[in-house]
Amino acid sequence: MIRLNNITLTFPDGDSRVTAVDHVTLTAHPGTVTGITGPSGSGKSSLLAVAATLIRPDAGQVLIDDIDATGLTPGEATELRRSKIGIVFQQSNLIPSLTVREQLTVMNELGARRSRRNRPKAATRADALLDAVGLADQRDKRPHQLSGGQRQRVNIARALMNDPSVLLVDEPTSALDQERGASIIDLILRLTDELSTSTLLVTHDLVHLPRMHGVVHLVDGKLVDALPAT
Repeated sequence: MIRLNNITLTFPDGDSRVTAVDHVTLTAHPGTVTGITGPSGSGKSSLLAVAATLIRPDAGQVLIDDIDATGLTPGEATELRRSKIGIVFQQSNLIPSLTVREQLTVMNELGARRSRRNRPKAATRADALLDAVGLADQRDKRPHQLSGGQRQRVNIARALMNDPSVLLVDEPTSALDQERGASIIDLILRLTDELSTSTLLVTHDLVHLPRMHGVVHLVDGKLVDALPAT
């Protein structure tokens, strides 16, 4: 589970500071997808960055499986991300020289606590995830050989490689047409349910919101409306 408790985040703006996130509290439970919406500049991506422990807030707590991430050292926060948080960025950022399968197995090489003995296990999990996202027959291809929707599916599978309890997704359909975007949302909803992840999903595509378990709306960094996850 992930809980953001009274999060406030500011950035310097000349001689003053601008508030990007203003006392926001929300919770995403295992097996649910919570949509985060709002106009451009409303603080959605900033809130997601705080949830990902990429930015430390000015005030408030980020609780991930009852671990207070805001109290961790940078090294501890990095290890928490590797073990408990999967991040799906708006751009897939796949490595051009690696195959689809290697995009996933390279995650096993990150961090001093992982060893070569884990490679066979990592390969097995990579194959299982590629099958789950419908790309088992594409595992030996490279990014330039894939469609935009396929690259986003690789992106999602890669984020799930280390079996995270929290999945954070930023605008996964922004570069896709309506049909391919709907299939990506289908995939995220299904995997969230099957893997019991707590998923936060930033989106401008309002057509998908009725399918979410909960929706929060941000305006000028403030939570103006919320439907709790069921």
